[in-house]
Amino acid sequence: MNTSSPNSTIRLYHIALSPFCRKVRLVLAEKRIEVELVEDRYWEAGSEILRRNPAGKLPVLRMDGRLLAESQAICEYLDETHPTPALMPSSAPERYEVRRLCAWFDDKFNAEVTRPIMTERVWKKVMRAGYPDSRTVKAGLQAIKYHMDYMTSLLETRRWLAGNMMTLADFTAAAHFSCLDYISDVDWTRSATLQEWYATIKSRPAFRSLLADQLPGVHPAPHYALLDF
Repeated sequence: MNTSSPNSTIRLYHIALSPFCRKVRLVLAEKRIEVELVEDRYWEAGSEILRRNPAGKLPVLRMDGRLLAESQAICEYLDETHPTPALMPSSAPERYEVRRLCAWFDDKFNAEVTRPIMTERVWKKVMRAGYPDSRTVKAGLQAIKYHMDYMTSLLETRRWLAGNMMTLADFTAAAHFSCLDYISDVDWTRSATLQEWYATIKSRPAFRSLLADQLPGVHPAPHYALLDF
């Protein structure tokens, strides 16, 4: 974002294949908020992550003269301060369902699938932290089947994951799946319903910057950036 005042620049400190960073990037893009992306290789000497966020976690969004942390809190802040298009429903029961599913993916899915697979297959290589543990990867690939079946059951009775409108729950889930899809660890043949849902999200303009990501030393799957896969 070009501006004469550096303090007005909206800046996201992130890492490319983090589902939490991608979740925020999707919301920013969906709401057409211009942002400067700054990679923070927090495991390297010289990172200022603790100064920006004492919790030592990414993403961190510099916006409105503040440093904002925690992806769910950031996304809801963006939805409240930039309400169009809305990513949270109007009623309390519907908002509850969105938050429940966001927590499902950021907690349960991340613990059982995203984190173990990405740690072993990507981050150990990038951080030069040893060789992948095949047993951990195998457990993650087994666990994802249960999650895909659960998501399919939701989508068989709903237009979107949390109901009849696209919400933050869809972006949260898509952020996690996009990381795994980058390394071709999603068996889309398991569910045509889920594949159609992901293809619809993937085709949105908000997804374009994610599909352009390239992590040095870790090449994306051949189908990763294809909208029709």
